[in-house]
Amino acid sequence: MTPKKIEEMFERFKKANPDPRSDLQFNSPYELLVAVMLSAQATDISVNKATEKLYPVANTPESIIALGVEGLKSYVKTINLYPTKSKNIIRMSEILLEKHDGDVPADREALEALPGVGRKTANVVLNTAFNQMTMAVDTHIFRVSNRTGLAPGKNVLEVEKGLVKVIPPKYMMNAHHWLLLHGRYVCKAKNFQCENCLINDLCGYPDKTTAAR
Repeated sequence: MTPKKIEEMFERFKKANPDPRSDLQFNSPYELLVAVMLSAQATDISVNKATEKLYPVANTPESIIALGVEGLKSYVKTINLYPTKSKNIIRMSEILLEKHDGDVPADREALEALPGVGRKTANVVLNTAFNQMTMAVDTHIFRVSNRTGLAPGKNVLEVEKGLVKVIPPKYMMNAHHWLLLHGRYVCKAKNFQCENCLINDLCGYPDKTTAAR
Protein backbone atom coordinates (compact mmCIF):
# COMPACT_ATOMS: atom_id res chain seq x y z
CA MET A 1 0.00 0.00 0.00
CA THR A 2 1.41 3.38 -0.98
CA PRO A 3 2.05 6.15 1.56
CA LYS A 4 -0.75 8.18 -0.05
CA LYS A 5 -3.23 5.34 0.42
CA ILE A 6 -2.07 4.76 4.00
CA GLU A 7 -2.60 8.42 4.81
CA GLU A 8 -6.09 8.28 3.32
CA MET A 9 -6.86 5.02 5.13
CA PHE A 10 -6.14 6.39 8.58
CA GLU A 11 -7.76 9.73 7.83
CA ARG A 12 -10.97 7.84 7.07
CA PHE A 13 -10.66 5.79 10.25
CA LYS A 14 -10.14 9.01 12.22
CA LYS A 15 -13.13 10.73 10.64
CA ALA A 16 -15.39 7.73 11.30
CA ASN A 17 -14.17 7.15 14.86
CA PRO A 18 -12.19 10.12 16.25
CA ASP A 19 -11.71 8.66 19.72
CA PRO A 20 -11.52 4.84 19.49
CA ARG A 21 -11.66 2.83 22.68
CA SER A 22 -10.93 -0.74 23.67
CA ASP A 23 -13.95 -3.01 24.07
CA LEU A 24 -12.42 -4.18 27.36
CA GLN A 25 -13.89 -2.46 30.42
CA PHE A 26 -11.43 -0.98 32.93
CA ASN A 27 -10.91 2.01 35.20
CA SER A 28 -7.21 1.80 36.02
CA PRO A 29 -3.96 0.52 34.52
CA TYR A 30 -4.14 -2.48 36.85
CA GLU A 31 -7.68 -3.36 35.77
CA LEU A 32 -6.57 -3.02 32.14
CA LEU A 33 -3.56 -5.29 32.69
CA VAL A 34 -5.70 -7.99 34.30
CA ALA A 35 -8.32 -7.73 31.55
CA VAL A 36 -5.74 -8.00 28.76
CA MET A 37 -4.13 -11.00 30.46
CA LEU A 38 -7.55 -12.66 30.65
CA SER A 39 -8.34 -11.82 27.01
CA ALA A 40 -5.68 -14.08 25.48
CA GLN A 41 -7.53 -16.70 23.40
CA ALA A 42 -10.82 -15.34 24.77
CA THR A 43 -13.35 -12.76 23.64
CA ASP A 44 -13.56 -9.30 25.16
CA ILE A 45 -17.24 -10.00 25.85
CA SER A 46 -16.39 -13.02 28.00
CA VAL A 47 -13.72 -11.04 29.85
CA ASN A 48 -16.08 -8.13 30.54
CA LYS A 49 -18.73 -10.49 31.90
CA ALA A 50 -16.18 -11.87 34.35
CA THR A 51 -14.58 -8.59 35.39
CA GLU A 52 -17.90 -6.81 35.95
CA LYS A 53 -18.37 -9.25 38.85
CA LEU A 54 -14.70 -9.43 39.86
CA TYR A 55 -13.71 -5.75 39.96
CA PRO A 56 -16.35 -4.57 42.47
CA VAL A 57 -14.89 -7.18 44.84
CA ALA A 58 -11.19 -7.06 43.90
CA ASN A 59 -9.47 -4.60 41.56
CA THR A 60 -6.08 -3.94 43.18
CA PRO A 61 -3.03 -6.15 43.63
CA GLU A 62 -3.74 -6.47 47.35
CA SER A 63 -7.40 -7.45 46.95
CA ILE A 64 -6.69 -9.89 44.10
CA ILE A 65 -3.99 -11.59 46.19
CA ALA A 66 -6.43 -11.79 49.09
CA LEU A 67 -8.78 -13.83 46.88
CA GLY A 68 -6.08 -16.40 46.25
CA VAL A 69 -5.84 -18.55 43.15
CA GLU A 70 -8.94 -20.58 43.94
CA GLY A 71 -10.95 -17.50 44.80
CA LEU A 72 -9.93 -15.79 41.58
CA LYS A 73 -10.77 -18.90 39.58
CA SER A 74 -14.38 -18.72 40.76
CA TYR A 75 -14.74 -15.34 39.00
CA VAL A 76 -12.94 -16.19 35.76
CA LYS A 77 -13.84 -19.86 35.26
CA THR A 78 -15.85 -19.05 32.12
CA ILE A 79 -12.70 -17.79 30.37
CA ASN A 80 -10.38 -20.02 28.35
CA LEU A 81 -7.23 -21.16 30.17
CA TYR A 82 -8.51 -19.72 33.46
CA PRO A 83 -6.41 -21.94 35.78
CA THR A 84 -3.13 -20.75 34.30
CA LYS A 85 -4.34 -17.16 33.95
CA SER A 86 -5.43 -17.11 37.60
CA LYS A 87 -2.00 -18.27 38.78
CA ASN A 88 -0.27 -15.70 36.57
CA ILE A 89 -2.49 -12.84 37.77
CA ILE A 90 -1.85 -13.69 41.42
CA ARG A 91 1.92 -13.89 40.90
CA MET A 92 1.89 -10.74 38.72
CA SER A 93 0.10 -8.90 41.54
CA GLU A 94 2.65 -10.10 44.08
CA ILE A 95 5.52 -8.84 41.91
CA LEU A 96 3.84 -5.45 41.47
CA LEU A 97 3.79 -5.09 45.25
CA GLU A 98 7.32 -6.45 45.70
CA LYS A 99 9.03 -4.44 42.96
CA HIS A 100 6.76 -1.59 41.84
CA ASP A 101 4.93 -0.36 44.96
CA GLY A 102 1.74 -1.89 43.60
CA ASP A 103 1.76 0.22 40.44
CA VAL A 104 1.73 -1.06 36.87
CA PRO A 105 5.07 -0.02 35.33
CA ALA A 106 5.02 2.14 32.23
CA ASP A 107 8.04 0.28 30.90
CA ARG A 108 8.17 -2.54 28.37
CA GLU A 109 10.97 -4.51 30.00
CA ALA A 110 9.31 -4.41 33.41
CA LEU A 111 5.93 -5.38 31.98
CA GLU A 112 7.30 -8.30 29.98
CA ALA A 113 9.07 -9.57 33.10
CA LEU A 114 5.67 -10.16 34.72
CA PRO A 115 4.16 -13.68 34.56
CA GLY A 116 1.68 -14.07 31.71
CA VAL A 117 2.65 -10.77 30.08
CA GLY A 118 4.10 -10.98 26.59
CA ARG A 119 4.94 -8.35 24.01
CA LYS A 120 1.36 -7.92 22.78
CA THR A 121 -0.05 -7.43 26.28
CA ALA A 122 2.74 -4.99 27.13
CA ASN A 123 2.05 -3.01 23.96
CA VAL A 124 -1.67 -2.76 24.75
CA VAL A 125 -1.01 -1.51 28.28
CA LEU A 126 1.68 0.96 27.20
CA ASN A 127 -0.56 2.38 24.48
CA THR A 128 -3.94 2.36 26.22
CA ALA A 129 -2.96 3.14 29.81
CA PHE A 130 0.17 5.25 29.29
CA ASN A 131 -0.38 6.85 25.86
CA GLN A 132 2.79 5.44 24.35
CA MET A 133 2.93 4.99 20.57
CA THR A 134 3.18 1.21 20.57
CA MET A 135 1.51 -1.25 18.20
CA ALA A 136 0.04 -4.44 19.64
CA VAL A 137 -0.62 -7.01 16.92
CA ASP A 138 -3.38 -9.52 17.59
CA THR A 139 -5.03 -11.90 15.12
CA HIS A 140 -7.34 -9.16 13.81
CA ILE A 141 -4.55 -6.68 13.15
CA PHE A 142 -2.32 -9.38 11.67
CA ARG A 143 -5.10 -10.30 9.24
CA VAL A 144 -5.96 -6.73 8.25
CA SER A 145 -2.30 -5.81 7.74
CA ASN A 146 -1.69 -8.75 5.45
CA ARG A 147 -5.03 -8.75 3.64
CA THR A 148 -5.03 -5.06 2.77
CA GLY A 149 -1.32 -4.89 1.98
CA LEU A 150 -0.78 -2.28 4.69
CA ALA A 151 2.12 -4.10 6.37
CA PRO A 152 2.48 -7.72 5.23
CA GLY A 153 4.50 -10.07 7.42
CA LYS A 154 4.97 -13.74 8.18
CA ASN A 155 4.63 -13.31 11.94
CA VAL A 156 3.31 -10.77 14.43
CA LEU A 157 6.70 -9.17 15.07
CA GLU A 158 7.26 -8.57 11.35
CA VAL A 159 3.81 -7.01 11.07
CA GLU A 160 4.36 -4.89 14.19
CA LYS A 161 7.64 -3.51 12.85
CA GLY A 162 6.06 -2.92 9.46
CA LEU A 163 3.12 -1.01 10.93
CA VAL A 164 5.38 1.18 13.08
CA LYS A 165 7.38 1.98 9.95
CA VAL A 166 4.53 2.85 7.58
CA ILE A 167 1.85 4.43 9.78
CA PRO A 168 2.27 8.23 10.03
CA PRO A 169 3.16 9.24 13.61
CA LYS A 170 0.08 11.45 13.95
CA TYR A 171 -2.12 8.35 13.71
CA MET A 172 -0.03 5.94 15.79
CA MET A 173 -1.68 6.60 19.14
CA ASN A 174 -5.04 5.30 17.91
CA ALA A 175 -3.90 3.00 15.09
CA HIS A 176 -4.05 -0.16 17.20
CA HIS A 177 -7.71 0.36 18.08
CA TRP A 178 -8.73 1.41 14.57
CA LEU A 179 -7.17 -1.67 13.00
CA LEU A 180 -8.41 -4.03 15.70
CA LEU A 181 -12.00 -2.80 15.49
CA HIS A 182 -11.89 -2.91 11.69
CA GLY A 183 -10.71 -6.52 11.80
CA ARG A 184 -13.21 -7.52 14.47
CA TYR A 185 -16.32 -6.02 12.90
CA VAL A 186 -15.67 -5.56 9.16
CA CYS A 187 -12.56 -7.31 7.85
CA LYS A 188 -13.37 -10.59 9.61
CA ALA A 189 -11.62 -13.90 9.09
CA LYS A 190 -14.83 -15.27 7.54
CA ASN A 191 -17.84 -13.45 6.11
CA PHE A 192 -15.78 -10.28 5.75
CA GLN A 193 -17.91 -7.31 4.78
CA CYS A 194 -16.28 -5.51 1.89
CA GLU A 195 -19.61 -3.82 1.12
CA ASN A 196 -19.39 -2.02 4.49
CA CYS A 197 -15.67 -1.26 4.32
CA LEU A 198 -14.46 2.33 4.60
CA ILE A 199 -11.23 1.49 2.80
CA ASN A 200 -12.51 -0.89 0.09
CA ASP A 201 -11.03 1.17 -2.73
CA LEU A 202 -7.65 1.42 -0.97
CA CYS A 203 -7.35 -2.25 -0.06
CA GLY A 204 -5.13 -4.51 -2.15
CA TYR A 205 -6.97 -7.75 -1.37
CA PRO A 206 -7.76 -9.51 -4.69
CA ASP A 207 -10.82 -11.48 -3.56
CA LYS A 208 -13.17 -8.79 -2.29
CA THR A 209 -16.78 -9.74 -1.84
CA THR A 210 -18.07 -6.61 -3.58
CA ALA A 211 -16.86 -3.65 -5.60
CA ALA A 212 -15.77 -0.53 -3.76
CA ARG A 213 -18.56 1.62 -2.44
